Amino acid sequence: MAALGWLTPRRRSATARSVLAGEASAEAARKSSQETTEVTDREPEFPVLGDTKAAAFFDLDNTVMQGAALFHFGRGLYKRKFFETRDLARFAWQQAWFRLAGVEDPEHMQDARDSALSIVKGHRVSELMSIGEEIYDEYMAERIWPGTRALAQAHLDAGQKVWLVTAAPVEIAQVIARRLGLTGALGTVAESVDGVYTGKLVGEPLHGPAKAEAVRALAAAEGLDLARCAAYSDSHNDIPMLSLVGHPYAINPDTKLRKHARRLDWRLRDYRTGRKAAKVGIPAAAGVGAVAGGTAAAIALHRRRR
Repeated sequence: MAALGWLTPRRRSATARSVLAGEASAEAARKSSQETTEVTDREPEFPVLGDTKAAAFFDLDNTVMQGAALFHFGRGLYKRKFFETRDLARFAWQQAWFRLAGVEDPEHMQDARDSALSIVKGHRVSELMSIGEEIYDEYMAERIWPGTRALAQAHLDAGQKVWLVTAAPVEIAQVIARRLGLTGALGTVAESVDGVYTGKLVGEPLHGPAKAEAVRALAAAEGLDLARCAAYSDSHNDIPMLSLVGHPYAINPDTKLRKHARRLDWRLRDYRTGRKAAKVGIPAAAGVGAVAGGTAAAIALHRRRR
């Protein structure tokens, strides 16, 4: 009996340890199952590290930067006496409208573009490039969307090339791309002879379908696989470019692009944290837009007065 009494506690102790071991094993199995499910459900890593057949193409206005690059550039030209104070009103309204609506008005953009060409006519390309560097620091650097910048950096970190694709003058786009550490830029090309602007375009503005054609041509020249590439834009005007790649993203999308992206299950990102406040406080926001964009409207009126 003494022996049996001595065995009983050991048997109970072993049972307790067995229960503890069983519970621990079950918990480990449960965690492992959860982790396996999470790995299975997780999206494939993107961008793919070391995939040199892939690249990323970013629209500029309202995608990488708040507002329109051409408008900010014009503000810098105004500061440098390229046109007069009384010419600012109309261009300021165009920029304020663009910032609030978040979409491009073709008539506004065309007017600003034509006017800008007349302003730069006779100036040297090197002069405008130098001024562009200064204007970037003064008006553009603080308007870069950090979220979009991080997306571009992810592609760079993966060893991929990253290009801006914009209707803005290619010289402005190249300055912005260089300052952001990107590979380069596709933009509207203004004609120049012996390094001096003639006031004409080469072809047409890089807008809508023209962007898709530029991306297609660059991909062919660079040996890229468009099915493995990504494109980012805020505007439904860029649906041709977004449809060209295997990984389209709608960034700060306008209404038409948002609907299209949801219908096709494209990825969506919106970095406009102050959008609701902007809609509520229209007078204040419009004032900011007018001050920030006073450039292209001034250009438009200047051209018509001449």
